[in-house]
Amino acid sequence: MRAALLLVALLAAAPVVGQPSHAQDSYMTGTWFGRGQPDDALSMYIDRMHADGSWRGEYRACLRGRPLDQVQTGRWTLEGDRLLLHIETVDGISAPRTDVYRMLAHSDRSQKYIALPSGFAYTPQRVEDGAKMPPCDLIS
Repeated sequence: MRAALLLVALLAAAPVVGQPSHAQDSYMTGTWFGRGQPDDALSMYIDRMHADGSWRGEYRACLRGRPLDQVQTGRWTLEGDRLLLHIETVDGISAPRTDVYRMLAHSDRSQKYIALPSGFAYTPQRVEDGAKMPPCDLIS
């Protein structure tokens, strides 16, 4: 009887294999601000990573002091050191794809990861959940 109770307790405590556990990946959840994209060093982004696996990416490029904004939504997962952003929409229009990144370092305040296969490095910093994108005149 004791062995059966122990087995039940162990099974209840074990994570479900094959399903991402976003609660365990709590270092990813939150709001992250970064600068730079492969074609535009002055661009900015805010990634809002939710514990339920949903994700919203806000991107801003500045052209002559004017913002060019884009919003992507979808889901995120971690597989070992790989972050997968499963994009579902771009500016509200269905545009499914998956972007893959390799996590190099992370803390409660910052991350470093590279896009695969390009190798472009991103270094976002954690910001308040209500953070807004800075205006273009601050960087252009």
